[in-house]
Formats: sequence, C-alpha cells, structure tokens
Amino acid sequence: MAREGGLRERKKALTRQHIADAAARLFAIRGFDEVSIADVAYAAEVSDQTVYNYFPTKLDLVLDRADEMREKYVRAITERPDGTTPAEALRVVAREDVERIRQVGADEARGAFPALCAGSPTIRRAALEMRDRDTDAVATAIAETCPAVHPAVARAHAAALVSVFQLIVDRSGQGVLDGTSPEVVADELAAVVEIVFDDADRHFRHAHS
Repeated sequence: MAREGGLRERKKALTRQHIADAAARLFAIRGFDEVSIADVAYAAEVSDQTVYNYFPTKLDLVLDRADEMREKYVRAITERPDGTTPAEALRVVAREDVERIRQVGADEARGAFPALCAGSPTIRRAALEMRDRDTDAVATAIAETCPAVHPAVARAHAAALVSVFQLIVDRSGQGVLDGTSPEVVADELAAVVEIVFDDADRHFRHAHS
C-alpha cells in the first residue's frame, strides 16, 4: 500500500509539473493575460477540471511556489546559527536567487515569474500582495527569535529584507523583456544584494547590540 501511495503521489507531481510547464510555455508566447485555463488544458492535453484540481485559479499557475518560498525565508531565520542576523540568514537565499538568473534559458525565462510580473499588471498586483504575506511571516520569525525586538521594528526590518527579493524579481524580469544579458543582470544584482544586506546587517546589530 505504501508503494502504491508513493507511486500515486509521484504521478500527481508529474501531472502538476506537466501542466505548469505547458502554462509557462503559453505565457512566454502570449502573455499571462491572454491565456485561459482552457488554453492551458488543451496544451497539456488534460481536461479543464484537471487543471483546476491542481491549480484552483490561473494565478496559482504562476504563484504556485509562493508558500514554499515563504517557508524558506522563515526557516532561514528560525534555523540561523547564534550570532547571525536575519539579514545574514536571508542573504544566502538572495544569492541563490541571483545565481539562478544565470542558469535559466531565454525561452524558459520569458514564461517564468519575473518576466510575467514585469509584463502583467495582474501578476504585479498579486506579487505585491504576496510580499505583504512574506513580510508578515518574516516579521513573526524575527520577533520569535529576537524577543527583545519590538514587533513594529521586526516588521520594518522584515519589510526591508523582503523588498530585496522583489527587487531581484523586478530587475530580472525587466531584463528578460528588454533583452539584457542574464549575466549582466545577475552581476548587477549580486552587487546590490551585498550592499543592501550589509546595510541591513549593520543596522540590526547596532540597534540590538
């Protein structure tokens, strides 16, 4: 039974990824706002209902990793070594995001979240709402691991840290749309990440030393 359950879960994961990949290809070609769930279903050779079973809304096809990434931010803070600031903990995650820009091919990048966020007002609004939730989660993690920090200060610090991830999304997405080399964008963002997190680290240490 356990093996059957494992096979079933793997099959579901493959179907989910297949649908997401089909959607990304369509979004890359036509843009998010011009693609319907029916279009995605046709491209993936599944029924409309199958798409809805895995992705309740069209936005979920783009923001399906939002919860996973939020958990990653929180885990980086709550599991950080003693003496490490929240900024230092999240710097590692930001560096990974920047390096990923170098590895994504041009065709894939056009259908990925950053380019869609730069090209669709609908995605942009959803991204900003997502960042508000990220900020709340990061603020809670900071407050829990630094009890001496006032909740309002924790949220202000969280907002500054989370804004870096949206900055990475904005710049990389615009780079895809205007044809800037991924290497150029990644090099630019790598420098920005170090500057911003150095500043956030200094502020946190000074305020709470």
